[in-house]
Amino acid sequence: MSPHEFEGLVQQAYWELPENFRASLENVDILVEDFPGPEAADADNPPDHDHYHGDALLGLYVGVPLVERYSADPMMPDRIYIYRLPILDICDTHADVVREVRTTLLHEIGHYLGLSEHDLDRLGYA
Repeated sequence: MSPHEFEGLVQQAYWELPENFRASLENVDILVEDFPGPEAADADNPPDHDHYHGDALLGLYVGVPLVERYSADPMMPDRIYIYRLPILDICDTHADVVREVRTTLLHEIGHYLGLSEHDLDRLGYA
């Protein structure tokens, strides 16, 4: 799957979110990368802000969850990374890729909203 087609699936997953939910993501950049880069090794990232399948890192949230913010001061945009090649590696069909992109995006948005891995597991997004 081409990078352009994959990015289209990420955009589709985003636009399928309810409008009021998308509005809460106003200050969040959603980025597609082929593989995890330096952001994945950053010591400041809490270990529960990422989404793995086995050893494959599929997505990562970098930022301060909404529930942990203590002031109305402007902040740098939070970032959600979706990693294309690891997702493609674990998927057998186009439908699998669509499903995994959606699950990974929702998982990372969950971290942005302050949900833990346990919460996401209970919701089916772990």
